Amino acid sequence: MSATRGNGEHWKSLESVGISRKELALAEALQMEYDALSRLRQDKEENRAKQRGDRPLISWDDPTERNGCAGIKAARGLSGSDPTLSYNVPVVPEGPPVPGPPPGPSSPQPDPQPWLKGPLAGDYLYIFEGSGGDFLGEPLNGTSPHDSGGSSPKKLSPPPLPPRHPLWSSPEGTQRSGKGSPPSSKGPQPRDINMFSAAHERAHGKLLGRRISEEDPYGIADYGGINDAITCLNLKSTYESEVLREAARGWKEGRSIFEKESSGKPVARSKTMPPQVPPRTYVSRFGNRKNLAPNKNHRISIDPVAPRPHSFSNGYELFEVSEERDEEVAAFCHMLDVLRSGYSTKDYSLTGLVWSAVNLSPEQLGHGVSLKVTVVCDSLREPLTFTCDCSSTVDLLIYQALCYTHDELHTVDVEDFMLKICGLEEFLQNKHALGSHEYIQHCRKFDIDIRLQLMKRKGVRSDLARTANDDQSPSTLNHYIHLQERPIKQTISRQALSLLFDTFHNEVDAFLAAEGDFPLKAERVIQSVMAICNALAAVECQEITAALNQMPPCPSRMQPKIQKDPNVLAKRENRERIVESLTAAILNLVELYCSTFNADFQTAVHGSREHGVAQEARLLSCPLSFTVYATHRIPITWAASYEDFYLSCSLSHGGKELCSPLLTRKAHVYKYLFHLIIWDQQICFPVQVNCLPRETLLSVTLFAVPVPPPGSSSDANKQRRVPEALGWVTTPLFNFRQVLTCGRKLLGLWPATQDNSRARSSAPNFHQPDSVILQIDFPTSAFEVKFTSPPAAEFSPKYEFSSLGEEDQRKLREAMQKKSLYWLMDTDRKRLWEKRYYCHAAPGALPMLLASAPSWEWACLPDIYALLSQWAYMSHQDALGLLHATFPDQEVRRTAVQWIDSISDTELLDYLPQLVQALKYECYLDSPLVRFLLKRAICDLKITHYFFWLLKDGLKDSQFSIRYQYLLAALLCCCGKGLREEFDRQCLLVNTLARLAQQVRDAAPSARQGILREGLEDVKQFFKANGSCRLPLSPSLLVKGIVPRDCSYFNSNAVPLKLSFQNVDPLGENIRVIFKCGDDLRQDMLTLQMIRIMNKIWVQEGLDMRMVIFRCFSTGRGRGMVEMIPNAETLRKIQVEHGVTGSFKDRPLADWLQKHNPEEDEYEKAVENFIYSCAGCCVATYVLGICDRHNDNIMLKTTGHMFHIDFGRFLGHAQMFGNIKRDRAPFVFTSDMAYVINGGDKPSSRFHDFVDLCCQAYNLIRKHTHLFLNLLGLMLSCGIPELSDLEDLKYVYDALRPQDSDADATTYFTRLIESSLGSVATKLNFFIHNLAQMKFTGSDARPTLSFAPRTHTIKTSGRIRDVFLCRHERVFNPSKGYTYVVKVQRESPGEVAFVQRTFEEFQELHNKLRLLFPSSLLPSFPSRFVIGRSRGEAVAERRKEELNGYIWHLIHAAPEVAECDLIYTFFHPLPRDEKASGTNPTPKPADATWARPLGKVGGEVKLSISYKNNKLFIMVMHIRGLPPLQDGNDPDPYVKTYLLPDPQKTTKRKTKVARKTCNPTYNEMLVYDGIPRGDLQQRELRLSVLSEEGFWENILLGEVGIRLRDLDLAQEKMGWFALGSRGHGTL
Repeated sequence: MSATRGNGEHWKSLESVGISRKELALAEALQMEYDALSRLRQDKEENRAKQRGDRPLISWDDPTERNGCAGIKAARGLSGSDPTLSYNVPVVPEGPPVPGPPPGPSSPQPDPQPWLKGPLAGDYLYIFEGSGGDFLGEPLNGTSPHDSGGSSPKKLSPPPLPPRHPLWSSPEGTQRSGKGSPPSSKGPQPRDINMFSAAHERAHGKLLGRRISEEDPYGIADYGGINDAITCLNLKSTYESEVLREAARGWKEGRSIFEKESSGKPVARSKTMPPQVPPRTYVSRFGNRKNLAPNKNHRISIDPVAPRPHSFSNGYELFEVSEERDEEVAAFCHMLDVLRSGYSTKDYSLTGLVWSAVNLSPEQLGHGVSLKVTVVCDSLREPLTFTCDCSSTVDLLIYQALCYTHDELHTVDVEDFMLKICGLEEFLQNKHALGSHEYIQHCRKFDIDIRLQLMKRKGVRSDLARTANDDQSPSTLNHYIHLQERPIKQTISRQALSLLFDTFHNEVDAFLAAEGDFPLKAERVIQSVMAICNALAAVECQEITAALNQMPPCPSRMQPKIQKDPNVLAKRENRERIVESLTAAILNLVELYCSTFNADFQTAVHGSREHGVAQEARLLSCPLSFTVYATHRIPITWAASYEDFYLSCSLSHGGKELCSPLLTRKAHVYKYLFHLIIWDQQICFPVQVNCLPRETLLSVTLFAVPVPPPGSSSDANKQRRVPEALGWVTTPLFNFRQVLTCGRKLLGLWPATQDNSRARSSAPNFHQPDSVILQIDFPTSAFEVKFTSPPAAEFSPKYEFSSLGEEDQRKLREAMQKKSLYWLMDTDRKRLWEKRYYCHAAPGALPMLLASAPSWEWACLPDIYALLSQWAYMSHQDALGLLHATFPDQEVRRTAVQWIDSISDTELLDYLPQLVQALKYECYLDSPLVRFLLKRAICDLKITHYFFWLLKDGLKDSQFSIRYQYLLAALLCCCGKGLREEFDRQCLLVNTLARLAQQVRDAAPSARQGILREGLEDVKQFFKANGSCRLPLSPSLLVKGIVPRDCSYFNSNAVPLKLSFQNVDPLGENIRVIFKCGDDLRQDMLTLQMIRIMNKIWVQEGLDMRMVIFRCFSTGRGRGMVEMIPNAETLRKIQVEHGVTGSFKDRPLADWLQKHNPEEDEYEKAVENFIYSCAGCCVATYVLGICDRHNDNIMLKTTGHMFHIDFGRFLGHAQMFGNIKRDRAPFVFTSDMAYVINGGDKPSSRFHDFVDLCCQAYNLIRKHTHLFLNLLGLMLSCGIPELSDLEDLKYVYDALRPQDSDADATTYFTRLIESSLGSVATKLNFFIHNLAQMKFTGSDARPTLSFAPRTHTIKTSGRIRDVFLCRHERVFNPSKGYTYVVKVQRESPGEVAFVQRTFEEFQELHNKLRLLFPSSLLPSFPSRFVIGRSRGEAVAERRKEELNGYIWHLIHAAPEVAECDLIYTFFHPLPRDEKASGTNPTPKPADATWARPLGKVGGEVKLSISYKNNKLFIMVMHIRGLPPLQDGNDPDPYVKTYLLPDPQKTTKRKTKVARKTCNPTYNEMLVYDGIPRGDLQQRELRLSVLSEEGFWENILLGEVGIRLRDLDLAQEKMGWFALGSRGHGTL
């Protein structure tokens, strides 16, 4: 037998995760049975040894004093089969053990390593067990006072099993000096930055363990049920109330509940005895409890540890769950410590405040703009009102307020006071201008009163602030990871694995002691090995296979290679050899399992291993190679569904393959212990190690050929069968220390259904419990292969772009105009890289240049880094492009973050979702981007809040959940305890609301209201228990309760809840939100983020499109919150006030705005708001391809602001009716919207303004094409189905048309407006939606009148005594027609009112009454249809009589009709009625209110004239004020131009024809090519406007001549030119 030392495998001590009494009883009975067999075998062995006079095979002499190594037990040795895996242990001369006197609890031990002096001391496997808290921060150098097992070694004949009371640590404070400690352990130990002490865990109730009753009678064990017990064991919860109570009791008594009462006993290993698995050991669970006898202990398995002297100084790592075993996580924790220490603050109270966002651009400061500000002070009864300039600072306003509250100001410091926004938990920043705050800008936009509250800094809530204790706490991630909603733990527990090892030990004992019936014994050994492998992810590595191949045939394993001759096993030496190799293979598998999975135990201490000698990767010219062994844990169905399996292996960097993929041979499914596919094939890439970029990814995809269907076995059929991808995985070749991967690796495959196109660096799939596992063996060597970054090249030239030839300039410009690296052709890439030194003048081109780099291997990096270091500073928006998956290089990403670092907190919030997604593209856990985000989160509460929720959403992404788990733990570690508790409350509130929303959604419609009321009681209880809570929508929204009477739900498919929360601030109104469950709001979030950024771009350019931006936040997959906008209604509700066909009518929107804005100036303001916001919506919805636009997801505020909601479809993914797109128009722009803009049904000059606004806004967004492509490109891996590949991104690219000039884009968008306005499909879509929504209309929805802003009743208005229709009057505004004046007399004496109503309004009243009452109760209504012109005087006179009779009968009808709200609302005066008088109003044209005064009688034409590159560009934009034709009809105008002199009329150009309008819009470009600048001076532009007349001669409406020498064509000239008879045009 090999005399090698222990193989270095370590085992952590066992901790219970919960096992039922019955399960323990079953396992214990089985154990007792094998204990008896073991004793019998030991008796026989000892007697046989005595008879031979030889030393026994197992020496039961204790080679070391039993208390000499506190907290350590020795198990029977386990020799490894591979000597290279053994640790170097000093060879000690063999000799008899020298027992010494029992040391006292604190007696000194002179010899530091007596345990090495016994026979085969190096073969002992020591097990560290104990309470983690006792090992923290000090060496393991004490002895345990619990010495109940005797102190001197005894000779036992025959021996019992080793004592079942392993040593556990002594209480803290007891000095220990163990012999097992090396001398170096006496010095101070380095602080473990991420250990989580057991004492700390006990304080948090996180004890691992479970009380097991000693009184339970043991039942009869069933061997077949052991796997069921293991399964139950792994699925038990680790936190149970009984354990927590016991933990608290033990802690109060100053002891660990796991303390042992006797020491363990090391067992010597004979040179001839085969290796054996660890013995079982019983442990007293509850110390010295009175009802437990000292010898009544329960079994708990121990873990083997290699006898390395240096391991004892930090042996706690063997049983304490710690990230320390993962070097990368340990380094990450150290980084957190350094990061936090750099951001400690003296004034902690400021860290708990939410600051109002600030935009510093001068356009938003509003210089010279006065603000009316109301300041509320606690010391004053009445609020103060100030008028101050937008540009004045906040502290100046505070000083003005203090003048009223304090008599003496010389003792008052303005810095001690702050201004809080009323209704929000948000503060203005004292040093910034008032107008720069987003809150002030919001109030200005919507004409909201600015209300602020003056507060003392000391009186501000500071419950979220960090404290000094928070900053001093260690950076441990374990605790914060446990606070998260974690996925199911997939790793086996130490208890369960120990139970399996006990079974294996017993089977091996029986197998070795057997004198016959070897196949049966071997079968039981194989079954126990199978159970262990099954628990260890069903992996059967080749060493286990080889060892089992030496076993005889058995039912579990019938393979041709298995040993056929059973007589070979008759020799004990052969059986011992098999068991030795099998044991070593199993321990290797355990170590592999622990290093692969996030297990809570481990066999080796990674942290104490010294890193080997390093060799630079650039010096290795050998090719990259490794061995693909097999895939494990494959589904059994694959064997029947597929026949040929093979792997495709490829190397990539930034999504670009470094060489052609290599394929393995085709293999079938084999059955050993499990089903697996074995290739055992070496893969050798044609790429040398020194040519590998540092961030190279190995990608492996598993393919299989489907089994042919029955009866189709022809070769042709076989060829037609396409291989299917079954799974894939990626892994980096260099780790976070830049060291090349070596040794055996297990990689979990992701199902092929999960796209891996963008998720380039995802972790292996150990998230799913049944994932297929790929085993790859990388070569190992005596040294580490390390990638060291080269310095930048010293010389990198810079050349002027203009020094290039014209052709090169043109081609380079074309390539850079693509604005994105995604659509660069190979020729573009080659050209960009060749001319890279000429591109410094275009900073935004850097991403495209770097994407064009031919290689990222070590030799190419100096040149790339030199380009990077010399590049001009990039803007934040451009630098985002360097964070894509295309750029994994660490130096590039570090530089990008360096450029982004100067971004303001406000702007950072705009891009935070993309930066959180960019974390997926980082190769390692720690990165400059992570540090940047954590640093900002420490400094700003808003960033912390949104960062938390974005990371929490990232946990749902299975491919990256492990990384986001660590990052979320790091964030919780960085923020204070108060904020962590606040996040807990928010999560609890969200879960409560989600449960309620789901219940309401699942309920029958009739039961929903009751379920909602019951569920709101749970929400009430939440606030009763927690006080207040901030909403995930914003940390500024602090609420303290729910208002049930204001809560309801929407009757849509998702049944969202409409909730009203009680504001903590008494000066604020209730906070109303929508909570959705069942809809993925991430797409809505992204769409609103893009619209918000568009709005900021417009505002920064001085164009306020008056967009309504509301908050929306996803709080988990399929649930989230949306802010409710007050005073807004959907277009459907507005349109159906005019009947179900209201969507086909032009007037509903105008009438609704008129109803809510009765004053003329109010209405004008509302129309202006409508024009701007409608233009903004048209551009935004077109660029983002927002589909599923119907009249229920477009809303209108009473102030005229239009906005869109519900963005379930975007990027052109329209809903389909068969093969027909539901959204046929480019965007929603209908005739009723145009009616509001034009002020009637004919185009007016206001429509020109609308078109110009649209085109201007569109061109401003096009200038930032790169920004939107960067932002959306970073979201490709976020899991939104409609943003998953480059085709989705291509939609935005095509919509923005970056290659077009502004003039071309203007023409293009004008055509889109015309196309949308002319689309009948949009109105039809609205109508169909109206019909579909009729089923949702509740019976309690009372009909209302469309023209009445509010409902009136008999109680509020007074009883009507009589009504009489006096006369009819002709009106011209808003359209021509007749109105009827009705005299209304009420019972109040002298109360007479006159109201004006049109025939259509009388008809609407009748139609609404018919919905409420049967026709028998209502009078008949006059017929609408008349012969002849319906607006004639005679018709109006006749209708007056008929209507008079109708309203008389109505007032004298049955009381339920005559006194109903509809009638009292109809006859209640409106603001327009106050102007009714006895004289007719003065007629005026429909759009007179906003029509500009005309120039000449012929009207005006708006042109844009420019000249460049020998081309004259004439943009014909609009014409206004054309005269009507002689017959009174509107003309069909078009524009024709000539460039005079032109005798041959070759310069004729003309526009399209506009139909029936005096105010046409063209936006068409007319181009004259090949005209030299000198020739222009002699030319005159002759422009004519004509009306097309079909068969007759076209009619000249006006013309203008423009002398080009009068214009400075070096710049574009734009303006209105007067039309008239022949003459020269004037601007």
